[in-house]
Amino acid sequence: MNGIVFDIQRFSTHDGYGIRTTVFMKGCNNACLWCHNPEGLSLKTQLRTYPMKCISCGRCTKVCKLDCDPLKCISCGKCADVCPTGARELCGVEMTPEKLFEEIKADLDFYKNSGGGVTFSGGEPLLQSDFISETAKRCKEIGISVGIQTAANVKWPEFEKVLPYTDFFMCDFKLFDDDLHKKYTGVSNKLIIENIKKLGNENIKLIVRTPVIAGVNESQIENICKTVKDLKNLDYYELLRYHKFGLSKLENLNMKFGKEFEEPSLESMRSLVKIAKQYIKNVKCDPIEEEE
Repeated sequence: MNGIVFDIQRFSTHDGYGIRTTVFMKGCNNACLWCHNPEGLSLKTQLRTYPMKCISCGRCTKVCKLDCDPLKCISCGKCADVCPTGARELCGVEMTPEKLFEEIKADLDFYKNSGGGVTFSGGEPLLQSDFISETAKRCKEIGISVGIQTAANVKWPEFEKVLPYTDFFMCDFKLFDDDLHKKYTGVSNKLIIENIKKLGNENIKLIVRTPVIAGVNESQIENICKTVKDLKNLDYYELLRYHKFGLSKLENLNMKFGKEFEEPSLESMRSLVKIAKQYIKNVKCDPIEEEE
């Protein structure tokens, strides 16, 4: 089977342990209004445009039967093929497990020297669990560490497919209150919490993360920490400061989705770290760590 990948980021140091290659998979069954990777929402390949790069050469209109109308675009990629400046490109590439494994394996020496490996992210990578399983199996056979970033909003059998080949999971726990979770992400958190607790009994490392959005979930942190504090394999809890980078991506993809939120202040992040440390010993938060 093939998978749809929208980006491969090498030399990542924020997606698990050591130096990692992060593979971003297409498709997500959440609809978080602050999504910073909106190109990962759809399972389908999409056309992405960069107007500032356009030199109005007209080559795209000559090959497009739809006059390059974004409302009619079927993401065939013909315009991207002829664009000389990269103002048009397809987001989402179909790959076989073998092809992706070769991409991952290219940085094997860096993984070995740093304790790194590959992290599958998205989107929601477990929507392509069969593909992830086949690729991860190849990685484990040559000793490459495998991590999975997930919103955990999939049925447990999808986890079971990848568990034999996974060293750690990074699970998002965005809001404790279910009504608020539905309001801001479009889905209930009941399955998410259930899956996180199940992962707490598995022989893997578990990392729980919360993106902090000002005015949305700052009051939720304490209850989130109370929920996960006793998980036996919880390695650390991480607070992620919201940023607005995803907004420009929405324009490039011609997507009418999402909402602009305020970034939490450093003072607020410091306060939340203190709250989290009342329940969990190992708490991470990049802006605060950089200060210290």
